[in-house]
Amino acid sequence: MSDEPQDLENMPRLVIVTGMSGAGRTEAMHVFEDLGYFCVDNLPSSLIGSLVDLDGVMREEGRVSDRRLAVVCDARNRDFFGSLATALADLSGRGVEYSVLFLDADDEKLVSRYKSSRRRHPMCEEGTTIGQGIQRERQLLMELRDAADYVIDTTDMLPQKLRTTIRSLFATGNERRGLAVTVYSFGFKHGAPLDADLVMDVRFLPNPYYDPELRPLTGLDAPVRDFVMFRDETTEFLKRWEALLDVVMPGYVAEGKQQLAIAVGCTGGQHRSVALAEATGDYLKTRGYRVSVAHRDLKLAERAGK
Repeated sequence: MSDEPQDLENMPRLVIVTGMSGAGRTEAMHVFEDLGYFCVDNLPSSLIGSLVDLDGVMREEGRVSDRRLAVVCDARNRDFFGSLATALADLSGRGVEYSVLFLDADDEKLVSRYKSSRRRHPMCEEGTTIGQGIQRERQLLMELRDAADYVIDTTDMLPQKLRTTIRSLFATGNERRGLAVTVYSFGFKHGAPLDADLVMDVRFLPNPYYDPELRPLTGLDAPVRDFVMFRDETTEFLKRWEALLDVVMPGYVAEGKQQLAIAVGCTGGQHRSVALAEATGDYLKTRGYRVSVAHRDLKLAERAGK
């Protein structure tokens, strides 16, 4: 039985990200983007309902499939404080389900972040300090913070920890979906890969090239695939290779890595590497990762083999 999680099945369709300026909303948006949400930053509160309506129309027309929305509403829009509560009440009245994520941090940390960024706090007017702006914003957001579904205090959080925390709240069982994995085959005689994070050389396995009947075929063809896969050497290799992947892949997820390239190489990129790149991609899919499989040199290798 596969332990692959249900793909985004239990994630909320609409998330409103708000909170104190400087508390990490930009980083939060990156997380939701990685989870497949359509993200809108700095959206006026009064337009949330219109965005939901537009998304519904597009879904009915078949132009968007199962899209989820994440919007940032904050003090950069002057209508924020007066209209967000009204917008949320309107959504509730219409039966639209949503979750509110409130990001917070203590005043000292927020002052430090704004000083280091050298940006103007949105609540600072002429003659006011950053601290005064923070205090004004905190008072205006007090009721919203109390009503939020989730509150994350980012005072002592590094970005990696914030990413992990958001995934644990909104994508339970789908944390691995934030990592986009590309597995591709290649031929060493066409050049070593330059963009791979992991490179596996499978030239130690018996080569189908030396069988005249298999030579013009590729690792996508059943005879070659069977030749490569149904061997004691390959069985032992896959056991160790999959065990290695089970160790390193969760580490990449924990580190917040967003893209990972795994290259599997043989001599020409036609037989062994193709079959094993496909097998590697299939295995990672069963472990819950988003995986694309490609074959860099397959066309070159096919021409070379004929």
